[in-house]
Amino acid sequence: MKKSHTRDVHGILLFDKPIGFSSNQALQIVRRIYGAAKAGHTGSLDPLATGLLPICFGEATKIAGLLLGSRKAYLTECRLGVTTDTDDAEGRVVRERPVPGIDDATLRAALGALTGRITQTPPVYSAIKRAGEPLYRLARRGETVDVPPRDVDVHDFSLVERTVDGLRLHVECGSGTYVRSLVRDLGERLGCGAHVTALRRLWVEPFAAPAMTDLDALRTLAEEGADALDALLLPLEAGLAGYPTIEVDEAAASRLRQGQAADAGIIGSGRFVAVDREGRAVALVENGQDGRLRSQRGFNPVQRSPSA
Repeated sequence: MKKSHTRDVHGILLFDKPIGFSSNQALQIVRRIYGAAKAGHTGSLDPLATGLLPICFGEATKIAGLLLGSRKAYLTECRLGVTTDTDDAEGRVVRERPVPGIDDATLRAALGALTGRITQTPPVYSAIKRAGEPLYRLARRGETVDVPPRDVDVHDFSLVERTVDGLRLHVECGSGTYVRSLVRDLGERLGCGAHVTALRRLWVEPFAAPAMTDLDALRTLAEEGADALDALLLPLEAGLAGYPTIEVDEAAASRLRQGQAADAGIIGSGRFVAVDREGRAVALVENGQDGRLRSQRGFNPVQRSPSA
């Protein structure tokens, strides 16, 4: 069937994902609201989770992978004394244990042991793929799932407050880290088990203080028209804010956008965002010792709205 009623949309929406939706379900809903021809999200949130899900449209989809690998922060709540097969409240209870008296020093030590560069085993019910199929599908079929451990970076794992039956925790971590696994392993270190009961993503670099838009607000703005929706979008450049920039002339910009190398006239090495004289992103580039910029990802010019 021929697709219709789509339009070219470019930019990044800082979407506040509601509970009960997978990241892909949320993406498809937002895409339909915008009528966007092309869209992608920047890293999965479990249906139980809420919070920041950057959604990229058009040219911005080219940097979705970069945002996927960015540092992230979460607020999570866990229940102590109960272990589930999914490591969160959506799973089946597999074990219950009494919760011992846990003093502050013991808790700090357990949290500290799970901070830094650590080895973590992801949950069996996860989107990690084996032979092209997500592990959660294999687990649901009752197949034995062997999940290999991986090294991840946990920059902060700290107590926010104690709750009636558990803990509220703050997490800052790198790509590939599962908060469910952190909570599961914390529970084991405390000798009673634990599982996630609530999870909210607070930010994703470079959006450290995001002004998020929820689904109800999007639906309200959709009644006003496309311009009202588009006013929420950040430009592609906002997602590249963590990189230094280098301005290039028109000839170099043309070459870099096509994936070709261009003379930079500078010495040194590193990754930059090449921009044109209007400040528009041209390409993500590597600068070699020979002074040549090598395009890693070229961006087509996007006409900015007057409000951008």
